[in-house]
Amino acid sequence: MLQIITYTRHLFLILVVLINYQSVAQERTEQLLKQLSNADNYVLVASHRGDWRNAPENSVQAIKNCIKMGVDIVEIDVRLTKDSVPVLMHDATIDRTTTGKGKVSDWTLDSLKTLFLKSGCDIATRQKVPTLEEAMLAAKGQILVNLDKCSGYMDNAAKVLLKTGTINQAIFKGTNDIDQVRHQYGRLLDKIIFMPIISESTPYLEGYVDDYLTEYSPMAFEVVFTNDHSTTLSIINSIKNRGARIWINTLWESLCGPHDDDLAVENPDASWGWVIERGANIIQTDRPMQLLEYLRKKNLHL
Repeated sequence: MLQIITYTRHLFLILVVLINYQSVAQERTEQLLKQLSNADNYVLVASHRGDWRNAPENSVQAIKNCIKMGVDIVEIDVRLTKDSVPVLMHDATIDRTTTGKGKVSDWTLDSLKTLFLKSGCDIATRQKVPTLEEAMLAAKGQILVNLDKCSGYMDNAAKVLLKTGTINQAIFKGTNDIDQVRHQYGRLLDKIIFMPIISESTPYLEGYVDDYLTEYSPMAFEVVFTNDHSTTLSIINSIKNRGARIWINTLWESLCGPHDDDLAVENPDASWGWVIERGANIIQTDRPMQLLEYLRKKNLHL
């Protein structure tokens, strides 16, 4: 009888821990979504391909590292295998980041799982190519997730998010105008968070932005520019005045002009500070820890 009572107590304690963990995780997700929708005095940090400097890019470990350091959003790349399973992979081929060769679309999931991911130094690790499902379960309740490379199969990815209960913490994105996205996906757009991307090559830029703001009201626009006089920079204020946020990538010059992460190492005010002054509420970086430290010193992040 004593053994039964002890066993029951252990089960009860385990359930209490799980319930508390789920509650804290839910609060974290709600906090991040609130900051995403109202980020005027808070700059969110998005980590490019996870923490790829300390783990293979697009790996589960790279996601977990971002969660541990307090990153708000982890950016991952999604492609489909031969058997139409969404997996994490930036390139169309697996040559650069795995121990295999060929196109992702020529490999089934089972065959991909026999391979190992490589580190940034081109060394094989113990990490495997994760499915989108595995990635979202690792991120669930802990961090927002930006899904890149999957604008052509958002419906497939959305099924995974619904299955894992993570539809509310994933940010899709794409360059197509609102009519094209509606035509391809219908009402799916109303069930997900979608972020339009604008650049100097966006046709009818002002009309493109106005259509999205009028017909969809996106939480944010991703703004790409190559110089300080770009047309995309000139439209930021009108976007923010209508309630949307601004996502800027400081990864390299073709995305942010001369205000990239490399400059931030020498002069963060001229890089991250400059894009914040121009209206950035969300910054995607390859140096998440350094950006977090910078923002905290400026009282722009917790």
